[in-house]
Amino acid sequence: MEEALIYIVLLNYNGARDTLDCIESLKKIKYKNYKIVVVDNKSTDDSEKVIRRAVGEQYVVLQSGKNGGFAEGNNLGIEHGLKAGAEYILLINTDTLVEPDFLTEMVNTFNTDSSIGIVGSQINYYPETDKIWFGGGKIKWDRFSGAHEQQGEVDCGSKEIRQIDFMTGCCMLIKREIFEKVGLLPKEYFMYLEDLDFCIALAEKKYKIMYNPNAKIYHKVSASTGGEESAFSVKYGNRNRVILMNKYSYKLGRIEFLKARSFFYLSRVIKYFKYIMSGDKERATAMVEGLKQGRDYVKFN
Repeated sequence: MEEALIYIVLLNYNGARDTLDCIESLKKIKYKNYKIVVVDNKSTDDSEKVIRRAVGEQYVVLQSGKNGGFAEGNNLGIEHGLKAGAEYILLINTDTLVEPDFLTEMVNTFNTDSSIGIVGSQINYYPETDKIWFGGGKIKWDRFSGAHEQQGEVDCGSKEIRQIDFMTGCCMLIKREIFEKVGLLPKEYFMYLEDLDFCIALAEKKYKIMYNPNAKIYHKVSASTGGEESAFSVKYGNRNRVILMNKYSYKLGRIEFLKARSFFYLSRVIKYFKYIMSGDKERATAMVEGLKQGRDYVKFN
């Protein structure tokens, strides 16, 4: 049986070395009917030039023209793949390495149920490859956030394929039909939570999100943003929680939503003073700025 055409979208920002390492890893996969498109998200270094020189005519390299964030950059690659006839689009972070059979495993999962819209892999840390970073996604509506299941646990080799609430944008294989029915990635977030929002919208259309631990990749966590608790991630994490919370307030009853919102802002006050008490003015400032930006977005949109 002929393999379905898959377009693999790699979003690069000042990370030529990671992007090229990821490409080298992808070259070793067992699945053969794929093409790679690299989107350079207006890097401020010579990444685009380095990547173009390294890949030559083998892969498409697109220039976004501006750094519009994770969703907007990936959407350029998605649109390119869809126009070229892709049956599936794989979004995968450039700071990852893959097992040779990961893509075959993900595609095979789709063949079990026509209502599946997204399949995700298990994601382990790198270089601590025996420790899990993502082992499934659970939405916590009372926190308006998504939790990585099994994070930090030792990989015991589970083979159970199961339905989950959301898949991280670090590695998600998406059926073409989803973009036609749901649309592209929501670009209002710039960075963080756009994957969660996308999965919520998909689930509301009655599509399933499946997690296959037999598909495995390794993640150099947050190599492009300075770490999971960098000022950048603090700013956009808080900004986007405000946006997501207001967008999906209907998921809770009025009283439950007011409780959730109150808890969120109280926890931000506590976190702010923890930053201040530890002398971390940079993250304290980033959090306040993020909350303000989230509030302003909700107010004017």
